[in-house]
Amino acid sequence: MRAVEINKLVTDNQERLGLRWAAGRDGGTRLLSRDTSSQTHVGLVGHMNFIHPFRVQVVGPAEIAYLNTLDEAVQRDTFHKLLVDEIGAVLLCGVGEPPPYMISRCDSEHVPLLTSDHPSPHAVDVLRLYLSRVLAASTTLHGVFLDVLEMGVLITGASAIGKSELALELISRGHGLIADDIVEVDRVSPDLIEGRCPEVLRDFLEVRGIGILNIRTTFGETAVRPRKSLKLIVHLEDLSDEQFKRLDRMNVNATYQEVLGVKIRKVVIPVAAGRNLAVLVETAVRNFVLNLRGIDPTREFIERQAKMMESGG
Repeated sequence: MRAVEINKLVTDNQERLGLRWAAGRDGGTRLLSRDTSSQTHVGLVGHMNFIHPFRVQVVGPAEIAYLNTLDEAVQRDTFHKLLVDEIGAVLLCGVGEPPPYMISRCDSEHVPLLTSDHPSPHAVDVLRLYLSRVLAASTTLHGVFLDVLEMGVLITGASAIGKSELALELISRGHGLIADDIVEVDRVSPDLIEGRCPEVLRDFLEVRGIGILNIRTTFGETAVRPRKSLKLIVHLEDLSDEQFKRLDRMNVNATYQEVLGVKIRKVVIPVAAGRNLAVLVETAVRNFVLNLRGIDPTREFIERQAKMMESGG
């Protein structure tokens, strides 16, 4: 289970949101996680809510205006109800300094109380995106991850089949390297997988016979990318001549590989002498884009043949 401390949340978003501590500093070790199996009604971040409480409760001008309509004693009781057991922090946005009763209550219950001058909707958007990344379900995949025609493409295959050489050819044709060998992937939304490179391997590509290359230094800044959404898996397969001849040339049914519960389109490209794999990968990506638009050349060809046979042409 991935988790993040409130202290780290504050540090990571200090520059973007200008977060400041107002009270409850000793509660900075409270953890935020996606493990809501025991408390399924608890969300991660949102505006003040008593029915479906959030782990980070955001209080903006509208919420303060509501609290100010209440008697002081009722304000204290209402705020106290906000501090449920699962709460991680309270964030006041665009309302200046918090009222004294909030400071004293958060100090006594060790609940982090933070302030920011940014509008509360902006803070909610920033923190939701931040938490979706740091708390995302994750795993690692083996292969070379590239940006090909603005699509995240993972090239897989057996060791020494030529993945790195193919990646080098694609980079020389203007595409970008994200990760070689080990790819860290996160599920940042229910149907979106994002891949990135481990820090220690960033910018490097190993090519047998040449050694380790620094792609950023060799090809320039535009030859590398920090991260990309995984859209297509290209699997290289070494087939014998007989197996190659028996391949389904029409390939009507699309295949998929599941990654963290998300189905990713998969294309298998046979490796054989004389085949230009870089062109094949580019074409596979272009064909995938057409499929996303509802265009399927294979089915169009089959339908055209069927119509000609029906008409006797």
